[in-house]
Order: sequence, then C-alpha cells, then structure tokens
Amino acid sequence: MSRSLLVINPNTTEAVTVLLREHLMRAAGPDIKVHAVTARFGAPYIADEASYAVGGHATLDAWTTGTAVAPDAVLIGCFGDPGLFALRECTSVPVTGLAEASFVEASRHGRFAIVTGGAKWEAMLRRLALATGFAQALAGIVTVAPTGAQLAADPQGARDLLTQACQEAAVRFEAQAVIVGGAALAGYAALMQADVGVPLIDSVAAGARWALRATHPLRASGSDRTAPPPR
Repeated sequence: MSRSLLVINPNTTEAVTVLLREHLMRAAGPDIKVHAVTARFGAPYIADEASYAVGGHATLDAWTTGTAVAPDAVLIGCFGDPGLFALRECTSVPVTGLAEASFVEASRHGRFAIVTGGAKWEAMLRRLALATGFAQALAGIVTVAPTGAQLAADPQGARDLLTQACQEAAVRFEAQAVIVGGAALAGYAALMQADVGVPLIDSVAAGARWALRATHPLRASGSDRTAPPPR
C-alpha cells in the first residue's frame, strides 16, 4: 500500500522545494507519495538565528495549510530542522528533519563531522545535536563561507569547495563519517565520495531513508531497527 510523506521546506525558495521533491521521490521509490510545500513567509534561504526562528513558525504554518491529504510522516526539508519539536507537539505522525535523520545515520559509523554552507550554522547545529541527543557523537563542524543557495548556483565550484571541506573534516576531527548537510546540496555526497576516505552522508538521502522506515516500519533492515524510533 502506498504511503504519503509531507515535506515542508521552511525556506521560501520554490526551487529548493522542487529539488527536494525530485531527490526524495527518486530515493524513496514508488512506495511513498511525496507531497512538498514551500513556506509562505520567511527567508529565501535560512542562514542565521533570526531566519531560523521565523522558519520554525513557517514550518508550523505549512503543517496547518500545506496539504489536504493526511500524511503518514513529515520531513522538515532544511538541514537544521526549524520547528522540529513544536511540530511534534502538533501531530501524532512521525516527524524529523534533514539534520536529525542524518545524525541517526552517520552515528552508526561512529563519531561524525558535518560540512555545510554558512558560518552561522555551526552554533545552531551544535545546539540541535545536543537537543536531539547526538552531542557526544558530533566530532566537529566545517562550514564553508557560501550559503547553500550560493553553492547551488555554482555546481562545479561547490563540488571542489565541499570536497576539500569534507577531506578536512574527516582528517581534522578523525571522523568516521561526514554529513554533507543542506537541502540545496542534495546529490553532492555521491559525486564526492570517491575523493573522501570516509562515508559521506547526503542529508536529503538520509531523510528519504528515514521516510521509508517511518512509513513502512516492517520493511526496515536490521541496522534500521537499531536507530532511535521515528518520532
């Protein structure tokens, strides 16, 4: 039986929503019907504390107005998961975000590092790792100066910059895995994997795998069952 996933993009950039939906549909396959909605207000791309706070409000707004179809699970399509805990209070279906889904997956390899765009994300991601119980598993964070939106505008330059950052994160923090975090960076991890000596976790792909577990729990593999249950 087909199940449904609601993806909420807390940014106002429709192109990011389209990218998310395409990658999630491809990764999840035909068993999940993906509904994606874009925030009605807020920042084009969340990159600081103020836009993050507004993004949490926009996530809740999208939940109440985004779709007439009752989903089986909800994925917040932003690496940073604005509104995660508030949304869990508003719904009984499983809810996570790109960051938490990535934390779960990366921690299976051991201590992990994060590479993402935008310097102000470091403090916000450390706070989220603490709140979600992954502070001890987080080895370190490398941020590159361009935001995710700026990286997406220059794919080859982004790939070169992110590859260097992933190599640095793996060596400097002795990480067993590196998360490539950001909705706009979907697909980059696979392109860079051959150049980095540890597993790279694509945050959007991790979100898709979480959705499969959350909506089809009986199909989870043995390794999936060791992860914290979808919430």
